[in-house]
Amino acid sequence: MRTPRRTAILMALVSLLSTLVVSGVTAQPSSAAPATFVHPGVLVSRPQLDFMRTKVLAGAQPWLDAYDQMRTSKYASLSWTAKPRSVVECGPYSNPNYGCTDERDDAIAAYTDSLMWYITRDSRYAQKAISIMNAWSATITDHTNSNAPLQTAWAGSMWPRAAEIIRYTYTGWSSTSISNFGNMLRNVYLPEVVNGSKTTNGNWELTMMEASLGIAVFLQDRTTYDKAVSIYRGRVPAYVYLSSDGAYPKPPPGSNIDTPAEIISYWQGQDTFVDGITQETCRDFTHTGYGIDAIAHFAETTRIQGQDLYPEIQDRLRFALGVQSKYELGAAVPSWLCNGTLDLGLGPVTEVGFNALHNRLGIGMTNTQTLTLQQRPAGTDGLFVAWETLTHGDNPA
Repeated sequence: MRTPRRTAILMALVSLLSTLVVSGVTAQPSSAAPATFVHPGVLVSRPQLDFMRTKVLAGAQPWLDAYDQMRTSKYASLSWTAKPRSVVECGPYSNPNYGCTDERDDAIAAYTDSLMWYITRDSRYAQKAISIMNAWSATITDHTNSNAPLQTAWAGSMWPRAAEIIRYTYTGWSSTSISNFGNMLRNVYLPEVVNGSKTTNGNWELTMMEASLGIAVFLQDRTTYDKAVSIYRGRVPAYVYLSSDGAYPKPPPGSNIDTPAEIISYWQGQDTFVDGITQETCRDFTHTGYGIDAIAHFAETTRIQGQDLYPEIQDRLRFALGVQSKYELGAAVPSWLCNGTLDLGLGPVTEVGFNALHNRLGIGMTNTQTLTLQQRPAGTDGLFVAWETLTHGDNPA
């Protein structure tokens, strides 16, 4: 039998839940960093690396072609020389470009070398990755100018992938160098990305959260991990529209972009919304691809760490991939979509999300599948995407 007090409490909870539903806020599972982090555990796990290596050594496709693409790229050269600098200055579209390209290239080279090491067991590649990471951790102190958060996010997403593989599969990286590298991530990179970016285009904050999450795993920092998950859970619904959101997309939390006119302006003038259109679809597909792949990268890392976010974001990710893939493949653009004109060029960004949703969860994704197979082997965008056919193509682990 309910007491008056219990009834009052129950009614208050129902009222609160109704308010949340009306306001468009849905209950989220609590953020919970793993009690024990999995290593290597940023974007790729040891079972995924083992699957990749087995396929390459067996000469199986598409992994062998993907490996050859990576092996013959400039990033795998054993004569690569790092170009660290104390202050990396990046303006809009990397203009000025003082160390921006060098930093991104070096981070990709370190990751490439870590994959080469794992596949070949040639210690020269591990040592090359270490030399690059040590050079930067001994030198960099800051990122400046307007693109500093994005530049930091791009490089900061790539560094932990390389570092995790080397630290946990190779014995030749000294504890002092590992500590110095961790200090670089904690003191130079994390402060620039950890708080997100509420009012910039969504690919910024999504990539910043990817970097924050990867850094958190390397540092085994549960607080930063939880903060990244919380921001990500707010930004994904504000980046990819679903009809269940209502007449207009959800605003980025904390942005004060909340009126219909402000939302339409933020969505590049688009005023008709269908499942899978993103906040940057009408800007261009290249930046949209950054946002989509950052969503997938983040979910992939949390899955490795035992907190699978794919079920939570699967509808937004699958529709985003599907819509963008459809038009990237050449479908006629309706007049209501971006005034009938799209700036294509999605980039090599479909493998991680497609593998997770189609191969693991069994979701049909015809357009995404066609585009993914057509683009194989997926290479690198020179920013924060690299070799994802090799690492995630049809990878069941």
